[in-house]
Amino acid sequence: MRHFTHFAALDWSGARGPRQRGIALAVASGAAAPALVRPGHVWSRAEILAWLEEIAASRADMLIGFDFSAAFAFADRGAYFPEWAESPADLPALWVLVETLTARDPHYEVASFLAHPEARRHFRHGQGDVGDLYAPGTGRLRVVEQHQRATRQAASVSNFNLVGAAQVGKASLAGMRLLQRVHGRIPLWPFDPVPRSGPLLVEIYTSLAARAAGMPPGRSKIRDGKALDAALAALGSPPAGVTGSMSDHASDALLTAAWLRAIASDTERWSPAPLSDTLAATEGWTFGII
Repeated sequence: MRHFTHFAALDWSGARGPRQRGIALAVASGAAAPALVRPGHVWSRAEILAWLEEIAASRADMLIGFDFSAAFAFADRGAYFPEWAESPADLPALWVLVETLTARDPHYEVASFLAHPEARRHFRHGQGDVGDLYAPGTGRLRVVEQHQRATRQAASVSNFNLVGAAQVGKASLAGMRLLQRVHGRIPLWPFDPVPRSGPLLVEIYTSLAARAAGMPPGRSKIRDGKALDAALAALGSPPAGVTGSMSDHASDALLTAAWLRAIASDTERWSPAPLSDTLAATEGWTFGII
């Protein structure tokens, strides 16, 4: 089993603007308490990309979890975007399409993709604004999302839904622009083989860390240091030592970094039964879902 010495968790945001208060980055090194990278800093997506490039250059043995989806549903219809001639065949081609259509959008935003006449047909954009190819109900789900719902490991939301506080579509599209830039420099599991050394990217849900720490579904947000330290203790981690209130983005990143460290040596997490080579190439998988 691959050994990592550092574990990073990135809480991401798809909001518009040059800097995002919803972005937080934490690292747990060795057996030490997890710590925020640049605590108090309001990150830009470009700065996160620069940090990833530094990690790639350093060849640090770091497992890096990002809290957005690397792809859209593919297996259910044999395509990301049925009826669109330019629908890509795999993950890297999807990222290239997103980047091509958003190249003029500032701050790694994605408005131009969602405004494209073919792309917009597949999304629920707002009340009364639903594309004609948006699947009724919850929207299309990836295999991992269907599986985690069926097994009650997590409650997923379709990336084609852009409405509501729980929507993750815009963040995932912005994240795909990030993945397109680091592709070939930092491997992504399970699309790429796990390297013998150096950094590795995995998709995560921060709610999985909260559930593992004993927090009930739907009540997983931590906003003070004392509650965070209690959750960290449940994962076998030293306390972060934050006093007073804190953002749930920061606590999500800190707790998830410790959770990644706690489960990274579990071989079952790296070989979930439903995962196939085809799924790895087209939809990816959420690390931690078995």
